[in-house]
Amino acid sequence: MTRKSIYKPEYKVLLRLLREMRTKAHPNQASLAALLKGRKQPYISDVERGSRRLDLLQLREFCMACDQDLVGFVRKFEEEIAGGTSAPRLQKAADH
Repeated sequence: MTRKSIYKPEYKVLLRLLREMRTKAHPNQASLAALLKGRKQPYISDVERGSRRLDLLQLREFCMACDQDLVGFVRKFEEEIAGGTSAPRLQKAADH
């Protein structure tokens, strides 16, 4: 039986990168929430703690509100989980 993704080490990396991105762009969770339409500070807290998951569109919105492009964020994530080297799949996609 496969483990749920929220229990995988990669998920912890994702949460850490989300927190790092937010803290570089915004001094607190409330300031980010103010940029996300209809969201409040507890939403950001839930995302950063892993109790609320983001779909791709929500991740894109989160990135844009932090002045980060989605592709750059995903590239950084892939590098982190690959141990600091670029993932081959991303390099191939970037070449096209």
